[in-house]
Amino acid sequence: MAVPQKPGGGFKKPTGGGPYKSRSGGNRKGGFRGRFGPRREAEYRINHFIRVPQVRLVGENVEPGIFDTSTALEMAKEMDLDLVEISPKVDPPVCKIIDYNKFLYDKKRKEKEMKAKNKVSEVKEIRFTPNTDDHDFDFKSKHAIEFLKSGNKVKAYVQFKGRAIQFKERGQLLLLKFAERLAEVGVLESMPKMEGRRMLAMFAPKGKKKS
Repeated sequence: MAVPQKPGGGFKKPTGGGPYKSRSGGNRKGGFRGRFGPRREAEYRINHFIRVPQVRLVGENVEPGIFDTSTALEMAKEMDLDLVEISPKVDPPVCKIIDYNKFLYDKKRKEKEMKAKNKVSEVKEIRFTPNTDDHDFDFKSKHAIEFLKSGNKVKAYVQFKGRAIQFKERGQLLLLKFAERLAEVGVLESMPKMEGRRMLAMFAPKGKKKS
């Protein structure tokens, strides 16, 4: 069973505990098992640090119900797992019999995945003119590719000043060429269109639904 570290002195054996043999025949001495390393501090009360007379057990590996804490600890010991308090504010507290460190590992992994899914997409702007040269076009294309790979949208536009407004076709061809350059990582959401003295085109990361 995993035992959290107390300030000032390493991992301690739980009161009344001690090494015991797992079902596989190995000795458990209060540390985390397998490839998961020990943690410095516990995020939950576990094992003999759960100091209430009774707990409510839930989970797939036990029959749900209210048990004496000493009985729940023995059950966890027999399964070579940990008694983990997951809902301390109810009476009696809700516990699960699980591998504590694997539980934390899975929890952090899921939080990381949710954070990635909930990342707010930004709109990055790329500005061209009808006379943008090849060097500038390549430079801006590289930036746009990185923006799309990072999950951001790209708003590309051709700015027409003065008499340059007569070169609308040139601006459209430039944006379509830009779309071809980004094709591996981005999707053109709509054909280039005029807004005032700008011709705009919006690109979304490939695989991202149009919004």
